[in-house]
Amino acid sequence: MAGIEYEIMEEIGVISESKSGWKKELNIVRWNNNEPKFDIRDWSPDHSKMGKGMTFSANDLSSLKDLLNKLDL
Repeated sequence: MAGIEYEIMEEIGVISESKSGWKKELNIVRWNNNEPKFDIRDWSPDHSKMGKGMTFSANDLSSLKDLLNKLDL
């Protein structure tokens, strides 16, 4: 993405993988030299391209975890 700087600080895990090799991942990413955040999005195999995603603070992710734990999956 043009004009956006990012650094993957920690690769936490792969959620899913498409036939094309792109992976939906949970990582900790620093965007534009800001505080690192938890990030869920699709990445190309070499992490040079990305899809749209969502970022979460630690508090946001904790709240999401609580909500997910309430689901009967």
